[in-house]
Amino acid sequence: MDFELLIIFGFILIAASMLLSFAKKAHLRTIMHEERKLELLARAEEAKGGKGGETYRKLEERVRVLERIATDSNHALATQIEQLRDLHELDGIESQKEVAR
Repeated sequence: MDFELLIIFGFILIAASMLLSFAKKAHLRTIMHEERKLELLARAEEAKGGKGGETYRKLEERVRVLERIATDSNHALATQIEQLRDLHELDGIESQKEVAR
């Protein structure tokens, strides 16, 4: 009877050690995931307010314009786009004149 209890106790110890090692690995992985998430959030905040803030704002502004173009289908928007193209062409002509001087 003592031999059977020893085998049962050994089985319980092996099962418990396997369970605890798995729990430890899962916990460490969760901690690493949370640290990575916080690091990415910090980088995003840094990009919004730091050196790349101006670039970020420009890109955000362009995305808003593209969203408006995709969702609005009225004729006035097409007219505005054509006016912007004309202004861009005029800027190009003026810059060429300045280079020629």
